[in-house]
Amino acid sequence: MDQPVHDKLATLSNALKGVIAPALTPFNDDLSVAEDLYLAHAKWLLKDGCVGLAPFGTTGEALSVGIDERNRMLDLLVDDGIDPAKLIPGTGLTNLPDTVKLTRKAVDLGCAGAMILPPFYFKNVADEGLYIYFKKLIEMVDRDALRIYLYHIPQVAGVGFPIEVVQRLREDFPRQIVGIKDSSGVWENTEALLHIDGLIVYPGAELPLIEALDLGGPGCISATANLNAAGIAGVIRAYHAGDRDKAVELHEDVKKFRLTMQEYAPIPAQKRLLAGWGDKRWANVRPPFLAMPEADGQALAARLKDEFGIDGLRG
Repeated sequence: MDQPVHDKLATLSNALKGVIAPALTPFNDDLSVAEDLYLAHAKWLLKDGCVGLAPFGTTGEALSVGIDERNRMLDLLVDDGIDPAKLIPGTGLTNLPDTVKLTRKAVDLGCAGAMILPPFYFKNVADEGLYIYFKKLIEMVDRDALRIYLYHIPQVAGVGFPIEVVQRLREDFPRQIVGIKDSSGVWENTEALLHIDGLIVYPGAELPLIEALDLGGPGCISATANLNAAGIAGVIRAYHAGDRDKAVELHEDVKKFRLTMQEYAPIPAQKRLLAGWGDKRWANVRPPFLAMPEADGQALAARLKDEFGIDGLRG
């Protein structure tokens, strides 16, 4: 499992640098995936400033979307002209066979990587169990092009990745374990991950973006990129252009927007806004989520217009 030094150095240079959107998944009124809306939204996100997409993460209601549905949508994204090298789909489930199936699909399509949850049904498992799960996953996927981004969101999954496990996986499988999305919301955890040699670390929100960029992070994977990709991208562009003061200034508005959206149930709220600004089907969510009431969505839209000047998606 040894990796040449130049490959280790290349890991960070090959990262998608910027904001990545965990794309929302729209549903028709019969709760089937609204393929037309999904493809149009993916293209809009890339146009609005995203450097990549993370289909079927938490924001995409991934655990409410079936394996066959996920695979079909990945095929449609690529067939519709989206470069698979801009995709890091979520493939983590609670068992190895299905996780292997989804991950192989992502690899074989040429995706930039696969974002993989820990096996999250059984709680309080030993660190060694988590390590062996990913060791076996790498062996069973059996693809040279496999690139794994661990997905750490313990407040939702109920299981997370201890720093020691991430360090060990990175050291033992440096070619395959290339990065992590840290959605813990705990800066000290993100900071510790950023000090792991060669690991690509994406905070799961834009709130600590400047601090992460200061430590060599490439950007973030943020739910609110579904609505505010251009704003987040502007922060990152200013930073990489060498104008940190400008980036900090822009970051203030981006943080305020994020904190505003966090006052609401984020998935139903963002979907209701999109429904108000366009196709009504966007309001649909799969159970156990409940759609945001239309009146609440109108009030939120009015607030965003008043506080941020946002009155629909940019063209």
